Formats: sequence, C-alpha cells, structure tokens
Amino acid sequence: MKTILKSVLLLFLLAFSLQSCEDQDDVESPASLQVNDFIWKGLNQFYLWQADVPNLADNRFNNQEALNSFLRGYSKPEDLFQDLLNKPISKFPKGQAIDRFSWIVDDYTVLEQELQGTSKNNGVDFRLSYKPNSTTDLVGYVRYIIPNSDASKKDIKRGDLFTAINGTQLTVSNYQSLLAADSYTFNMVTYDGTTFVSNGKSVSLVKTTLDENPVFINKVITSGSHKIGYLMYNGFYANYDAQLNAAFADLKAQGITDFVLDLRYNGGGSIQTATRLASMITGQFTSKVFSKEKWNAKINQYYESEDPESLINRFVDKIDGAAINSLNQTKVYIITTSGTASASELVINGLVPYISVIQVGETTVGKNVGSVTLYDSPTFGKANRNLNHKYAMQPLVLKIVNSADFGEYTDGLKPTYEQLERISNLGVLGDPSEPLLNLVISKITGATTKKAEEERGVALKGFTDTKAISGIRNQMYLEKAPEGLLRALK
Repeated sequence: MKTILKSVLLLFLLAFSLQSCEDQDDVESPASLQVNDFIWKGLNQFYLWQADVPNLADNRFNNQEALNSFLRGYSKPEDLFQDLLNKPISKFPKGQAIDRFSWIVDDYTVLEQELQGTSKNNGVDFRLSYKPNSTTDLVGYVRYIIPNSDASKKDIKRGDLFTAINGTQLTVSNYQSLLAADSYTFNMVTYDGTTFVSNGKSVSLVKTTLDENPVFINKVITSGSHKIGYLMYNGFYANYDAQLNAAFADLKAQGITDFVLDLRYNGGGSIQTATRLASMITGQFTSKVFSKEKWNAKINQYYESEDPESLINRFVDKIDGAAINSLNQTKVYIITTSGTASASELVINGLVPYISVIQVGETTVGKNVGSVTLYDSPTFGKANRNLNHKYAMQPLVLKIVNSADFGEYTDGLKPTYEQLERISNLGVLGDPSEPLLNLVISKITGATTKKAEEERGVALKGFTDTKAISGIRNQMYLEKAPEGLLRALK
C-alpha cells in the first residue's frame, strides 16, 4: 500500500508541477496565447535547466491568469522561447551561453524531416572560416558534395573555395540571410598563399528536398598485413540504421583487421543510433551500460522511483529484431574535427570505458546534452497535438555520461593525435593519401606519414558549418520521450 500511495503521489506531482498554481479557478489560456502557453509549460516540465531560470520556477505564477499576463508580453513565440533559455553568459567558460543548442520551429513537419536527414538542400556541405587577419569577413570551403543533389550536377567539388554569394562578401552578420535563399550563386576564389583571389568562376545552386544517406564511404584499405575497414559516417539518422548495419556486414564479410570511423563532419543525431553504432563496432558488451541520462530534478525523481531503466542506454545486439553485424573490435580509430558533435561525441565517450579509442584530428565541439521534440499536446508527445498551429520545440532536456559517469567535455574531446584540416591540402576523402586518414593508417601500420605536405597546407580559424547552420544543428536527441513518462503526464 505504501508503494502504491508513493506512486500515485509522484504521478500527481509530475502531472501538475508544470503549473504549480495554488488556485487555477478553471482559467484556461486564451486561443491567442496557446503557443506561448505550450512553450512555458513544456519548458517548465522538461527543460534541463528549469531550476536555474527564475521565470520557469514552479512557484513563479500563482494561477493561470498570472501566467497569461506574463505570456501576453511576448507577441512572438520565438522571443519567449529564447528568453526562457539558460543563458547567463558570464558563467560560461568560453564566454558563450550555457544553452547553445535548444531551438523552436513553427512547422514540426520540417523539424521531423531534418532529424531524419531530409532537408531543403543544394547538396554542398561546407565550412565557413574567418579570412586571415579578419574578425568579420568569411571564406567558405567545400567539404563534400551530397550525391543526387543539385550540386552533384554542377562544377563544384571538395576543396573549392568561395568568399561571396551573389557578389556580396560573406560576413559574420550576413551569412545567415544570404544562405537562407532557395537559390543563390557562389563566387569562387583561389588561395595564392597569402590572400583569396577571385578566379572569375561562379556556381549557381538550387535547393531541393534532399535525403542524405549518412553512410558516405564504406571501403576496405589493404596496407601490408592490415585490412583496414574505413567508414565515413555523416549523421546519426535512425531511418538509415539498416543501411548502417549493412555497411558493417560488408566490412565483417571482408575480414577486416582494423577499423577507422570517420566522424569529422558528423554533427550528431539520434542517441539510439549512436548506441547501435557503438554496438556494431564492438559486440562483446551486449546489455552492458553504454550511457546514462540525467534529466532535471522533476523528471529524474519520477524515473528513479518508477522506471530507472529508462535512464540507461545499453549495448544491443538487434535492430528491430534483426541481428546487428558486430565487428568485435577492441580498438577503434576515430577521425574528428571541430565539426564533430553530440551523438558523435557520445560514441567516443561511451566506448572509452570498454575499448581503446584512438582519436585523430581536431578537438570536437563539446556537446554533452541531448534534446527531445515537444509538441503542444496533453503529454507533449505527438499524439493528440493541438491542430491550431504547428509549433514544436527541441529543447535540451538531459545530460549524458558514460558507464564510468564521465560526461564533462563541454570544451570538446581532445584528439590522441592532433592534426588540422588545411584548405590547400584537403585531399580526397577515403583515399589513403588524404592527410587525416593517412595519419591514422600510419598509426595502424607504423608507416611514416606525409608530414611535409601537411605542414604546407593552411589551416583557418573555424566559424561555423552547414550542419550547425541548419538541419539537426549539432543535435543529440531522443526519438521521443519515453512512453512511461508520457503516460504519467496524461
């Protein structure tokens, strides 16, 4: 009886803590405030830093009308959302906001597609960096071209450089508006060793609805007695997990001796897919703890009492009933850059307690927190959502740690062997002579790397990249809030 009463009490507190109102008086939010009301109540319930934001406090408003009065102060839902995020910049070690990754959209259909690798895209994956000796002007370089895109039919390739769009120099203040257009023209340049010089070339591009298969390259490289499996994986999109598993089946069938996972341009994605990928690399740790989730105090209280297993992600041996093709590796080489984030970092951190992880390249972004999609519905799930609007939120709701309880890497995960990508010597992805892959192969085989060529290249100070600008925005997310929690909110 004591356990039953405790459970009932916890469910009651969970369901109503989102309002914490002493006297509701049956006052409801008017139609004009529906979106704002959804934002406040969703963040009050789920936001990771709810306790640190005064306006999200459970006792901030005495009743619904008091909350309504506050919500009327925001004519744009986006402004309310931003004001409710945890952004005490002075407390953050890099001089940035604590929450750099939560966002809101006015059309959840677009959000759902982006989280599965479908977006309006011209097919150019690029990075923007500062021009030398400038804090405002930017230069872009092409990292890769997505197959079957508009760009794949144009004269543009990895390593190409551009400094302007439609004749306007790219800057830190205009790049977002210039790149938001459905069509535009890149003005291309070459680098003469000192400055970027126009080469008179321009490339016109058009965005289309594009599906990006994240399994970009999958091959075996033979070097001496080593059969090196190489997989370049560019996004943790759950609807491509079968293709990912098939790629591992191919590597396994070829009897590889070593494995290289290239996550240099992978901005993250599904926590579930990250767990599956780690299970494909290994295979000998099924059911052991891969990672642990830490939500805000209210959600954690519910889980710890009612469903503690929901806070744990374990190594698996199946995907929807199909056997996972595991390599049973005891060592993995992972290539990273400053564009490697979220679920990519989760794979690295989650594997460290179990096998040897050799990280090569650059320090990663440093995102150890995850999100979930919240809809305007009684449970904040997609079922029974409010049909009067299509707003949805993707707020940070959890911090994630590995089985050894380590998760403090907001400054990024530092490589075992550091080497920067250099715009004048990017090389061909997947080719053994490509600088970062060449360094990995040298560590596997003991061969000498091409150091002289690496040092002749030019490394620029990074600013942002395609995945951080749009799409999943360096996300690590749950496919949906766990069913037990959603049922408790009904």
